[in-house]
Amino acid sequence: MRFLVDECTGPRVASWLRDQQHDVFSVYEGARGLDDASVLAMAVRENRILITNDTDFGERVFRSRQPHRGVVLLRLADERSASKIAALQRLLAQHAPELAGAFVVVGEASIRIVRP
Repeated sequence: MRFLVDECTGPRVASWLRDQQHDVFSVYEGARGLDDASVLAMAVRENRILITNDTDFGERVFRSRQPHRGVVLLRLADERSASKIAALQRLLAQHAPELAGAFVVVGEASIRIVRP
């Protein structure tokens, strides 16, 4: 799968996804400081699912109706890299085919998939 990992989500998550054989662009590694509108536009242009901790992307997708190729919003109490990776591992094992074009909210104990 093709992912764009937001700066706030971090390079360890991007590295783990690469280790799982995914095609990954990391904002932290390659475009630090990029604003949210540009991050979302890049994900659309490159046909990538955005992975982020930033709730502002919900506003952009639902209220502003900005286009996207899929957004995974990590809403975790524990925001350490290991927790993010565990949540993504669970998400990909259970719902990988459903991610394209969906807005997905992942918590420690829940996964909610919405098609805007």
